[in-house]
Amino acid sequence: MDKIFSDKINILKALAITLVVSGHLEFRMFDMFPPYSFQLTLFFFISGMLFKDKYLDSVFEFIKRRVKSLLVLYFLYSAFYAVVTVVLDKLTGKFWGMPLTWKNFFITPFLNGHQFDLSCPMWFVPQLFITMICFLFFQRFLREKKEWVHFVIYAIMGFSAIPLSKMIELNPVSLIAIRVMFSLFFVYLGHFYTKKVQGNYNIFTPKILAFVLCLQAILWHFNRDFDPTHGIGLSYVLVWARFDSQIIVPVLTSITGIWFSLFFIHVTYDYLKDIKFIKLVGENTYHIMANHLFVMYLITAAIFWVNGIPISERNNHNVYWIFNPIQNTYLYFVLTMLITTYSGAGLKWLKANYNKIPLVNLLKR
Repeated sequence: MDKIFSDKINILKALAITLVVSGHLEFRMFDMFPPYSFQLTLFFFISGMLFKDKYLDSVFEFIKRRVKSLLVLYFLYSAFYAVVTVVLDKLTGKFWGMPLTWKNFFITPFLNGHQFDLSCPMWFVPQLFITMICFLFFQRFLREKKEWVHFVIYAIMGFSAIPLSKMIELNPVSLIAIRVMFSLFFVYLGHFYTKKVQGNYNIFTPKILAFVLCLQAILWHFNRDFDPTHGIGLSYVLVWARFDSQIIVPVLTSITGIWFSLFFIHVTYDYLKDIKFIKLVGENTYHIMANHLFVMYLITAAIFWVNGIPISERNNHNVYWIFNPIQNTYLYFVLTMLITTYSGAGLKWLKANYNKIPLVNLLKR
């Protein structure tokens, strides 16, 4: 992987996680592309960009790597948030999550990932694991086929996931199938982009920009998220397969959002590549995703303490609620990005330097 490609991937990851955090604070980084309209598919797209064909003949190695990179840390964080949830229950009288059972700890993560409210954004991690394993086996099956066959099969899955979700009963198993069908298309697009498009075709021309903006302007005709009672419009909730009355709009707005993200990196790369904090954000997306709701909870607790408000007042609102959003939204955003990024970097440093810590060496003797 050359340095420019690696740097662009890292900046793209930083952009994707920034969009997730800003979305949970309900403001737009790109005004034409609402929160939840493409940022998760951008992560699937990035995963496809990073997929290497060498794993088609090394299935066990690929699964082992994905378990190590995705699931091990996931369950460590789940254990941490199980403790946090119990402690908060003792302190405030509210249990932020599902009952503590073996099923909810080990099985629910693969069904919906909402066993603990404060870590629910991590639902994406087991879903990404399942999707990438499925992608590996689909690619093994299709590798002797022509590329257009690949595209047609993945496109059929991606575009048929939404109407299928309206035709069948949605239960934990069918939800997994819908999410996998939808996300596989974007994993494939990321893989296709890296193999066939990047370096061979310039897709960032003024004409293509004009086309994307015009298409997005047309898609805004379907946007209804100005008032929650109107539905979510261009946005959708993939974890619950909630697409409202839309059929193909979520797929199209995901594509336009991904293209605009690539375009944004293309035109800003020379400036962004040397900003160390952006590099840190891209390197710690996992930790930011895992911890940003908890950090927002802690910020709220600090504001309550300063204003003499009992922390139990927080129990009257959902997990995404923040105190006085008109004045505090951007304060939450800045503090959350800083705290989660540097705490993630700190955890990585501890892991890398664990054996060099004097106290650890003393305890080993």
